[in-house]
Amino acid sequence: QVHLVESGGGEVQAGGSVRLSCAASGRTFSKQVMAWFRQAPGKEREFVGAITWVDDTTYYTDSVKGRFTISRDNSNNTLYLQMDNLKPEDTAVYYCAASRPYYNGNYYYLSRSDKYDDWGQGTQVAVTS
Repeated sequence: QVHLVESGGGEVQAGGSVRLSCAASGRTFSKQVMAWFRQAPGKEREFVGAITWVDDTTYYTDSVKGRFTISRDNSNNTLYLQMDNLKPEDTAVYYCAASRPYYNGNYYYLSRSDKYDDWGQGTQVAVTS
């Protein structure tokens, strides 16, 4: 099991940028798919993006493509989400998630929340217009 802690959330104006971090405990971070999900008030949790452990391939939901960038630093067990050109509809609680070690897949599988075993507590991002 991996313990995940997100940080970096806050309030930002539309068009601005925020970088979220997710610090992971344990020894298997470098062998796990890592993902970001978000949940807006009154809505279901949705997939934002993921990064594989095999070759750092990234996947994004259409609404954030070209604006959000996921990266990972295996030497520091940290996952990042760089969010640029933010919009009010990006307002949500953002969660990082970790798959079981050595799991891999394509967008169809990696965008599903049930493919992730460990979750952080979430960090709030509020985008004002």
